Amino acid sequence: MKTITMTELRKSMKRHLDYVSKDSGTIIVPRKSGQHAVVMISEEEYNSINETLHLMSTKANRERLDESIQQHKDGKSVPFKL
Repeated sequence: MKTITMTELRKSMKRHLDYVSKDSGTIIVPRKSGQHAVVMISEEEYNSINETLHLMSTKANRERLDESIQQHKDGKSVPFKL
């Protein structure tokens, strides 16, 4: 993760976008006083975060995921076959 100014982002946009998309980096761009900073992440990372939020959105999902993780830790996983 790195923090850069808006000026630096403008000067080297391609390099910074490559850092975010190819290296899965995160860039924080502070804004003027009173404005929220902007966080740049890859689309893949964004989709992953949203999927995690969805999976954790209900108590039933959280409990099922916890149960599955415990089964895996206990060596009770079963290989998937098509």
